Amino acid sequence: MTLGTCYYPEHWPRERWREDAATMRELGITRVRIGEFAWSKIEPDPGRFDWAWLDEAMDVLHEAGLGIILGTPTATPPKWLIDQNPSILPVGRDGRVRGFGSRRHYCFRSPAYLRETERIVTALAERYGSHPGLVAWQTDNEYGCHDTTRCWCDTCRSEFRTWLKDRYETVDALNEAWWTTFWSQTYRTFGEVELPEQAVTETNPSHQLDYRRFASDGVVAYNALQVRILKAHSDAPVVHNSMMLFGDYDHVDLADDLDAIAFDNYPIGQLEESPFSLDVKEQFLRTGHPDLVTLSHDLYRGLKDQPHWIMEQQPGQVNWAPNNALPAAGAVRLWTLQGFAHGAEMVSWFRYRAAVGAQETNHAGLLRHDGTPDVAYHEAKRVAGELAAPEHRDVHTAIRSTGDATDRPRVALLVDFEDLWATDIQPHASAFNYWGQLFGFYAPLRGLDVTVDLVPKKHAGREDEPHARSLEPYDLVIAPAMQLVDEDVAQRLDRYVKAGGRLLLGPRSGARTVTGRAQEAAPGPLRDLVGARVTRVDGLRPDVQRSITMLNGNESLTYRVWADLLEVEGDGVALAHYDDPAYQGATAYVKRSHGSGEARMLGASLELEAMTTLLEAWLGELGIPTRRLPDGLRRSGAWWLNFTSEAHTIDGVTIPALEAVPVS
Repeated sequence: MTLGTCYYPEHWPRERWREDAATMRELGITRVRIGEFAWSKIEPDPGRFDWAWLDEAMDVLHEAGLGIILGTPTATPPKWLIDQNPSILPVGRDGRVRGFGSRRHYCFRSPAYLRETERIVTALAERYGSHPGLVAWQTDNEYGCHDTTRCWCDTCRSEFRTWLKDRYETVDALNEAWWTTFWSQTYRTFGEVELPEQAVTETNPSHQLDYRRFASDGVVAYNALQVRILKAHSDAPVVHNSMMLFGDYDHVDLADDLDAIAFDNYPIGQLEESPFSLDVKEQFLRTGHPDLVTLSHDLYRGLKDQPHWIMEQQPGQVNWAPNNALPAAGAVRLWTLQGFAHGAEMVSWFRYRAAVGAQETNHAGLLRHDGTPDVAYHEAKRVAGELAAPEHRDVHTAIRSTGDATDRPRVALLVDFEDLWATDIQPHASAFNYWGQLFGFYAPLRGLDVTVDLVPKKHAGREDEPHARSLEPYDLVIAPAMQLVDEDVAQRLDRYVKAGGRLLLGPRSGARTVTGRAQEAAPGPLRDLVGARVTRVDGLRPDVQRSITMLNGNESLTYRVWADLLEVEGDGVALAHYDDPAYQGATAYVKRSHGSGEARMLGASLELEAMTTLLEAWLGELGIPTRRLPDGLRRSGAWWLNFTSEAHTIDGVTIPALEAVPVS
């Protein structure tokens, strides 16, 4: 476990560097990230490199005992480069070229930018690849931020057509996959295919889905280019910093090429941009929602099934959310311990000193604008002392990636970014979204004190690839929002259930083929496994509440937003019926035994309390211990974390408000 911070020596006078470096070490910081936005300082004119300042900064930080994470500066190509190669700039979906003046102003597939990327990354790697202070590389910064994953330039149009030809081989196969007979969309050649989302009204969802795949592949290939260069000149690990619950590219594919995956953790900003009600936002105004934060931790830890990094941890007020509240006293410490408890190897605060100008002027740091310690500085110091204390060293969660089945949670959630894209493209109900569906299963489990692994669907249950993830260690596997299903996915899940596993499918499971066409009867290839088919669906306004009745005990559970109306088939068994007369008694929840295991499908998007009740009962049957925790109190690894404004006592341990206390 290491503590770090993000530092920008180019922002401050040279005479300040040694003082800052010494203060960081006194604080307990051992890692510092630099350089990710410094291209114009490194290369102020075309071909003229100024290494002197960066050489000195690297040496000063290293001599102070700080390990350096050096970022490649490709997120901010300088103005002279844009003037030389205007084709680097991305094009928005409105067809307008996006200009210089902020960051991320490049197309991932621009031939000119690929050449310039190779040039600057090679120069950086050659100069610092063997520097004794270098401990890791960061590629670029926050791929896809500011809606930059997808570009609508001529290069992307041409390469998309090539990508489609490689994928489908014949245009007839494409027409079949996209069902282009609808609205006379049939193509005669791949050269006729345009970019989606620029038509009069919505474009073909299969067309959109493939374009998102294509755009994601561009991000992954761009990152792989940088990784190859860095690896050729350095033994240091390579990492990238993604964002909280950001879905515009496939993070599973990106993580496969990296030594570690990181994300930037901003609990209050994320809560502000979330679809939670105003009541929930008020409740967690100054801490962020604990389950929303740990969902990100467990997601990123699960991408590589190994410890992840927090490259940017919120230290105070942020500047980019619609509203930017101050954190509560103690929140920064809570977030830091929470990260370590959910498997983080490093937590790095962004930033060390608040910027005195430009776009992030209102973003807090560990130090204020004048260089004096802010509130977070003192909380960081407390955390560093706690981590160094012998009695507090076991902060890491019991969720460790050792490969030992006894060391894993007993419950896994399947995640998939292509399922996310399919949901975004045609939500069919305004409040139906992928992260909401995932959270709807995850939060009740955490509220029942159940630890969870998030497993990429594309790796789950495989036996034939380097990134395969066995499902055998899990007593229960849940697929909260698995729309895209083919025979391969079905066979992997069938094997898991047949061998004794328990599977729960959420609403809209198996609704689409992998090309985005409707299954002729959802849940498609999973139909026999669960013993039911979907006959109709209901996409509701978010203010509409309905209920289902459990057939064992007549308990009523409420839902909103979505309902799959199920019809039991074969030896499937109904577990609950819908109460809405419009559904004519349709089944809401069904199960079927298969081999030594059991598969279930839940058609309704239950509210959190109802989902807690449903999962609590089944987990009890499976012998998985549960207990209901107060809202905002969570056990994470070896610590109790209290995100509420009142004290709670559990297992004889009192956890004061906004405090973290070791589990006894």
